[in-house]
Amino acid sequence: MRIPILLALPALLLMPRVLAAQDSDSAAPARMAVILDTDIGDDIDDTWALFQLVRHARADVKLVTSTYGKQEYRGKLLAKLLTAAGRSDIPVGLGAGTQKGTAKQQEFIKDYDLSTYAGKVHTDGVQAMIDTIHASRQPITLIAIGPLNTVAAALEKDPAIAAKTHFVGMHGSVRKGYGGKDKIDAEWNVRAAPKEAQRVFSAPWKSMTITPLDTCGLIRLDGENFARLKASQDKIVQTLLENYRMWAGKKSVDELKASSTLFDTVAVYLALHDRSLAVMEDLNIVADDKGFTRIDPAGRKIAVAASWKDLKAYHNLLTGAIQGQ
Repeated sequence: MRIPILLALPALLLMPRVLAAQDSDSAAPARMAVILDTDIGDDIDDTWALFQLVRHARADVKLVTSTYGKQEYRGKLLAKLLTAAGRSDIPVGLGAGTQKGTAKQQEFIKDYDLSTYAGKVHTDGVQAMIDTIHASRQPITLIAIGPLNTVAAALEKDPAIAAKTHFVGMHGSVRKGYGGKDKIDAEWNVRAAPKEAQRVFSAPWKSMTITPLDTCGLIRLDGENFARLKASQDKIVQTLLENYRMWAGKKSVDELKASSTLFDTVAVYLALHDRSLAVMEDLNIVADDKGFTRIDPAGRKIAVAASWKDLKAYHNLLTGAIQGQ
């Protein structure tokens, strides 16, 4: 059917705006299906990384699992923090290790009943990880920021998950050690569970990326960036700083002058951003029995955040990300 020119004009005039909107939509990055595996509640950087992740528009967080024991403590902490962030839609999985144990953020959950969490709590976090990976229509990005007990247990139970998963971890020490020193260290997440790390480092992941101490060990917010966070009226930022106060053993948030080292946040950055602030190298890496990660031709090829192109820019980006910007 031919349309009279006068009737067609409004539609023709509207077309540029429609096409522009389509171009804008196509330019927006697709949402990413994510699982976070964390030993939250020991070091405070996991709490920073959790809020950094759940506030990111690109992250479609399907599951958060605990690792390295203390199931009850970590599960309660995850549930209460997610609730504070308005993200009780995210399921919590109690991962590998023992049930009992506490640490420095116990004060935050002392009266919290895990059964009151509005979201789903999986008592078998290992199986929940497996099921979530298989149920996803797109490859899962697994961000691992603790010892690899839960991830290794999932691989042992179902090795097929590796081929469906992009692994991004905060693990290792390749050329630099703690504090940026020139001698490598047995980084904690590997040293705490070396056999599990070996299983994970040799698995046939769809892709594998790590931030070793070389990059993640340099992250600390101070000066203007930390002052911005302390001045923020954002409830999530205030919850974060209150947990930091508890962890640091301070009487008030005012006593906090800078963050601790925020190792785990770099893994979230590598998973969700274009990595343009870091120098990425493809290196063959092996994990040994003592928790060292070494460049070795026998190892699998891993994308390694080896150094920073612009560390200051990352500090600024992280400060904004914590505020949901």
